[in-house]
Amino acid sequence: MAFKTIMVQLDVDAIAAPRISFAWDLAQRHEADLIGFCAAEAHFVMPTGTDDGAAAQAIWCQVEEIEGRLNCLKEEFLSTVNGSNRVSWRCEIGNPTQQLTLNARAADLIVTGSPKSDFIVDRHRAVDLGSLILSAGRPILVASETLAPIRAENVLIAWNDTREVRRAVIDAMPFLVNARDVVVAIADGGKLGCARESAADVTQFLAMHGVVARAEVMDARHDDPAEILLQMGQQMVADLIVLGGYGHSRMRELAFGGVTRSVLRAGSFHRLISN
Repeated sequence: MAFKTIMVQLDVDAIAAPRISFAWDLAQRHEADLIGFCAAEAHFVMPTGTDDGAAAQAIWCQVEEIEGRLNCLKEEFLSTVNGSNRVSWRCEIGNPTQQLTLNARAADLIVTGSPKSDFIVDRHRAVDLGSLILSAGRPILVASETLAPIRAENVLIAWNDTREVRRAVIDAMPFLVNARDVVVAIADGGKLGCARESAADVTQFLAMHGVVARAEVMDARHDDPAEILLQMGQQMVADLIVLGGYGHSRMRELAFGGVTRSVLRAGSFHRLISN
């Protein structure tokens, strides 16, 4: 269980160096290769006037602009990693989320940045994080807003005994085995006895893999489970939260909120999410 290849996703319109440095530090500490990735696509613009070639010209200008930006990002990426032979670069003209999903097959872990607070992005030029989580088939490390180096000394596992969280625990094992304090936290609004039994199984499972963890079962019958988990993360000064992505229907999450959406908004934490 180790990260051998890490892919860092860059936004075509955003400052890249801090995220590159974050991912490169992570790759070096895990002795992993690093792949830089960026994609963007041209989109149709309604032309003015009667020139039939105006739309085609507008799209071609967009493609040229994207290609120029991708070349600049490549140079910035290679410069930031000092030309190491353990890095490579990939870029695509195409939908950013779809292209990253395809290229995710080449990596053990995908690193991306915190989403905007309203989750509204230009999907021609930025990754839709929710769709990426559901489609990548790889764990997604959503870096904190500050992009502070990830130490993963204090790790909170947001446990709710779903397939997604079980997958996330396995995916996070390279972090967990080196952590100083691991808490399996359950904010449960049902039978607390069953929750404690579930948490005990998880801590025992982790112990078999060399991870010393403790369980915290919290009564969420009268409070928002996501808020309880985030408060727990603050109290233990967690620098990584491990959780499953969209255990319910994503449409329901988007309409009514949910733990995944709330934790994604919590930009003070690094978050590892699997689906």
